[in-house]
Amino acid sequence: MNLDCRTLNTLWASVLVQTLAGLGLRYAIICPGSRSAPLAVAFSQCETLEAMPVLDERSGAFFALGLAKRLGQPVALVCTSGTAGANTYGAVIEAAHTGVPILLLTADRPPELRECHAGQTIDQLKLFGHFPRWQMELALPDEGWSGGDVQVSHLAYLRQTLIQAWERSLYPVAGPVHLNCPFRDPLSPHPDPKIAPLAASPALQAFAATSQRVLDRCRLGKSSPNLDFSVPEMGSQETLLMLVGPVQPQDPDRFIEVIAHLAQAFHCPVLTDALNPLRNAESLHPYAITTYDFILRHLAQAQTLCPAVILQIGELPTSKTLRQWLQQTPVLRYVLTDGQPDNFDPLHGPVVHLRGSLDRLDPLITGKMGEPSPQRRHYLQTWQTLDRQYRAQFQEIFSTLTDLREPKVAWLLSQTLPPQTLLFVANSTPIRDMEWFWLPESPRPVQPFFNRGTNGIDGTLSTALGLVHDSDRPGVLLTGDLSLLHDTNGFLQRSSFRGSLTIVLINNQGGGIFELLPIADFDPPFETFFATPQDIDFADLCQTYRISHSLIQTWDHLKTHLEHLPSQGIQVLEIRTDRHSDAAWRKQIFANATKAPG
Repeated sequence: MNLDCRTLNTLWASVLVQTLAGLGLRYAIICPGSRSAPLAVAFSQCETLEAMPVLDERSGAFFALGLAKRLGQPVALVCTSGTAGANTYGAVIEAAHTGVPILLLTADRPPELRECHAGQTIDQLKLFGHFPRWQMELALPDEGWSGGDVQVSHLAYLRQTLIQAWERSLYPVAGPVHLNCPFRDPLSPHPDPKIAPLAASPALQAFAATSQRVLDRCRLGKSSPNLDFSVPEMGSQETLLMLVGPVQPQDPDRFIEVIAHLAQAFHCPVLTDALNPLRNAESLHPYAITTYDFILRHLAQAQTLCPAVILQIGELPTSKTLRQWLQQTPVLRYVLTDGQPDNFDPLHGPVVHLRGSLDRLDPLITGKMGEPSPQRRHYLQTWQTLDRQYRAQFQEIFSTLTDLREPKVAWLLSQTLPPQTLLFVANSTPIRDMEWFWLPESPRPVQPFFNRGTNGIDGTLSTALGLVHDSDRPGVLLTGDLSLLHDTNGFLQRSSFRGSLTIVLINNQGGGIFELLPIADFDPPFETFFATPQDIDFADLCQTYRISHSLIQTWDHLKTHLEHLPSQGIQVLEIRTDRHSDAAWRKQIFANATKAPG
């Protein structure tokens, strides 16, 4: 452990940073500010992690969110006092709802400068309400100074508190942790002659050596809860349906493997949201049903597909049609939560939560099932037949569609993206088009990511940049114009970004999602207050940020770009579509789905 003994603040901050680095921290996002100077200096000097400067706290927080999504490990975010921490609130809420570990280190004034109109000072204690998994205020560095020496017990307190913060960000359920970090002046690292001799202190050297041994033993591995499952209906011969919603597994191959085992054992259809790796999995091909939203729009058809029991993995799929069908189908539903204590049923139906993991459920089921009953065979075959018919219809429609229509973008991505691409999908219409029209013609191990904890459009670009940063896999962001405009400060990270991000920008001059809602029939106020079109030239915007921009003229033009993603840098591929026409086209597709396929 390398300790900086120039000042008490630098010593304190170096213990903080070295402890986190010893626990496994690899990245720290540093937003500029004066009060956070000791932390910024310490992080910048640590050779075992990367400290990245980000101007905008909101953008920095979402960048950290994306990076932590991919890593499955905490990413630190440092900001100064005042409103800086408040700017990160959106990312904190998203991290809390989606179980992403972020360590928020907010610098602060000491207690004597609070509640007295000192500049850049607000009440930062419990700033984020109940959203952090854990939160506390650290002691001041100089509280451990006594008689010309530093109390090692004070540094040991800091070390153990940071270990606690790290573990609480991961276990029992991952999420954000907030540490408020007050500092007194001086904040700059000008050497203090009273502090410098501490570097040779035997007590401090012993503390550093002990700390290293402690940290080496604190690298914990996550284990599944030791729970037994009792699901008698699944072992019967009655019809069974599996639902898999938006999931971002750290090990997608293992996730696919377990779901495939369960599907084979149960001999059941798996309705899989586009926002998980399953639609692209060859091993699940006979069981994966991708067009269920359209299948269930045919009311008579939907009634015949009611199963005896449902197993849901994680969140419900995005499809509103599916949710309405579940509300009208009083079937017992088991929801596997991967150990999370939350209620995963916004429909308030007949639900039993299983507080365990897929890896725990798998050996209890697979290898114990006999031959499926005729009812189960017929049920699976019915879903498979309908799915093939709808898929064939969409493949025919999209393969012959020459007009630049927004829904075809999701379909073309499913046909074209290179294997191993990291795909981030913005909320609103892009998410829906993924659910409706992501139909891979052949297995493509493309891994989707998203911010569906609160479904906001804030921080989309920054999250995608964080997701791809320092990865050897190219990334693609599918977004609309309003989502991108909401986070253009993310482009400021261009100079420090390492990786490849291709932004597929659907510019339909406004909020396309609102065109599908009843409010679209009322103008005014629809166009001004809901669609909110923005007169922005994205080519000029990209030039301002020194970002490569291409205006897509044909589908072949887009396909060529997607088949050959760059190895480095950021590029924007802009597709201009007509929002009103696209909405009318979707509604016609939906209307056709209410008729029998064929």
